[in-house]
Amino acid sequence: MLEAKYIREHLDEVREKLALRGQAINLDQFVLIDGERRKTIQEWERLRALQKKVSDEVSKKKRKGQDASDLIEEMKKVSQELKGLDGVIEEKEKALQDFLLIVPNLPHSSVPVGKDSSDNAEVRRWGEIPKFDFEPKAHWDLGEELGILDFKNGAKITGARFTLYWDLGAKLERALINFMLDLHTREHGYREVLPPFMVNRTTMTGTGQLPKFEEELFKVEGTDYFLIPTAEVPVTNIHQDEVLEERALPLYYTAYTPCFRKEAGSYGKDTRGLIRQHQFNKVELVKFTKPESSYDELEKLLSNAEEVLKRLKLPYRVVNLCSGDLGFSASKTYDIEVWLPGQNTFKEISSCSNFEDFQARRAKIRYRISGKSKTEYVHTLNGSGLAVGRTLVAILENYQQADGSVVIPEVLRPYLYGVDRIEKKK
Repeated sequence: MLEAKYIREHLDEVREKLALRGQAINLDQFVLIDGERRKTIQEWERLRALQKKVSDEVSKKKRKGQDASDLIEEMKKVSQELKGLDGVIEEKEKALQDFLLIVPNLPHSSVPVGKDSSDNAEVRRWGEIPKFDFEPKAHWDLGEELGILDFKNGAKITGARFTLYWDLGAKLERALINFMLDLHTREHGYREVLPPFMVNRTTMTGTGQLPKFEEELFKVEGTDYFLIPTAEVPVTNIHQDEVLEERALPLYYTAYTPCFRKEAGSYGKDTRGLIRQHQFNKVELVKFTKPESSYDELEKLLSNAEEVLKRLKLPYRVVNLCSGDLGFSASKTYDIEVWLPGQNTFKEISSCSNFEDFQARRAKIRYRISGKSKTEYVHTLNGSGLAVGRTLVAILENYQQADGSVVIPEVLRPYLYGVDRIEKKK
């Protein structure tokens, strides 16, 4: 959430930066609400000063044995006016808060200007695109032929965009989760946490999913709980409404969770296979940092996510998202896109973002500067480390063989008790 004072004092700059996002946010409404609120507060403060002054005069008259009934009557009127203004101020504060909650974050100066994903800037590539002496298949064909992905029964059990995994398909998914968590905890310094998979409205608001994106979330009927769209939500809110100590920063957390998304507005996109599911598994990386180090920490987080693909020997590229393609809460985002030969394209497998203090203001997460009573908002960052189903997709498509089998990447074989290949059942 942007600070009202910052918007007020940098109105033209905020307008310009929001325009880079292509966001139709009417800041005239902010000016109106904020102006009315401040005017009401000034009137309240004037009346409160008058009340104090009259109260002092009443006390003086009483000490002198003089009649103070006229002043007491005046005080009653002032008290009534103050009481009425209390309600108005509360109303104006809520209106201002409601407005600020739907204003997106401002893009960082290093974010390329653009309208959509076609304007994203490629940063680098890693690995060699595999060459086949046969026509590579898409993972949905490979998975069904190998008997490890069952789209028909997934749809029967629940509906479209749900999948059943069998045998080495299920084991490979589990192996990937464990491999990612082991890498991030043992080598990258993250602390593992297993959070709830349902959260309340306050938690969803803290990370920016609510109130703007409620239609994209799965809500639990009869409650104010939501299924999480990403582990970012519960893990970031671990420190909701807390003051951290400066010496404790940065904090690194990693978590495996299933993720649940309605994918509203995505109908017709990636309808086949595992790319765009309503339920999928993901390993998430979350950081809490001091403001001055957050962009260095973003580069480290990106490197941690890239390392997963390097260990799996999967080719990928990194892109810097343009202003028009940024997520609501992000100031800067790198996407990692893995190569999928069966679809002849790069596909996003991780987004690594710096939210600066945008989420911290919403969730009230501060840190105390060492040796001082002063507190500041932390910067929050997160990234997929990685999306598990999409990683499985990349393995199937990049490691497929002419006979229809799929070779298991070496780094995963210890997690699969030495199995080195997925083959068709005879």
